Amino acid sequence: MTKKKHYLDIVIMKEKLSTGAPVFVVHCISLGITSQGSTIEEAHRNIKEAIDLYLEECPEKIDEVASESPPTFSYVEV
Repeated sequence: MTKKKHYLDIVIMKEKLSTGAPVFVVHCISLGITSQGSTIEEAHRNIKEAIDLYLEECPEKIDEVASESPPTFSYVEV
């Protein structure tokens, strides 16, 4: 049996630490979880791990917030 895939929205933003060093902060909007990393790839791995840990404790949340197809992302320039 194939495991059902789920997709959650995340947003990654580049910010600066108080030292001035760059950090990538990642938010899972649907679950209200935040993580970070020194690279985009690290931030992505860290939020995935945080989501997995959260869903171990609250597995019912996945059906409440996840989509079965990847979300569409867009932005607006102002």
